[in-house]
Amino acid sequence: MPAIPANKPYRVGRSSTGLGLFATKPIKKGTKIIRYFGPLLDSKKKKDDAIENKYLFELNNRWTIDGSVRKNVARYINHACKPNAESDVKPRKRKVFIRAIKNIEPGEEINYDYGTDYFKAYLKPIGCKCAACEKKRKKKRAEARAEKLRLKAKAERKALKQAEKLAAKAAKKNGASANGVKANGVKMNGVKANGKHLNGKHLNGNGQGKVTARKPLAVRPRAPAPEPALQA
Repeated sequence: MPAIPANKPYRVGRSSTGLGLFATKPIKKGTKIIRYFGPLLDSKKKKDDAIENKYLFELNNRWTIDGSVRKNVARYINHACKPNAESDVKPRKRKVFIRAIKNIEPGEEINYDYGTDYFKAYLKPIGCKCAACEKKRKKKRAEARAEKLRLKAKAERKALKQAEKLAAKAAKKNGASANGVKANGVKMNGVKANGKHLNGKHLNGNGQGKVTARKPLAVRPRAPAPEPALQA
């Protein structure tokens, strides 16, 4: 890591994306924090135009700052979609300063927006890891989990309702029924039971063997036995 003078309000330290620049003192909004510098590249020269790296800062159509040199401490400032600083570009002077757009507290990471072109070329393919994007992804994950639980609960309610419906249908089909309604193929209330008619109508499932009331047999009195003849 490059040596930083003690009077500077920042330091290089570990960040969620690797190395980053952190405030060591309070930095007020509007303060010029650090200059972004390096060799100037002229796009009209093939040699300069052929240089490619992640630290090129374009000033205009012709001039670009190659900030890949290690002395350029500003190269450690990471991108953020909701930053606390911004790049203050001065094309005529061919200079770039990083300026605070919010009050920055000690220990807070300094960041700025790299711009649309850089974002599309380098950050979007791998996914931006700034705090704002991480928060957005966390929110989406939480929403996805909530939706999954909602669908699961809905499916369980549907299954329970279906089970109750099937149980009610089975109970209606197999359960006993009163007041002359069929119960296991038998009709109640003396109408029909296992193929027999009750109440003195038909028995044994046929029309024979009618039961009728019989008259009592007439009882004839017997003649008295003759008395034995008297002997002389």
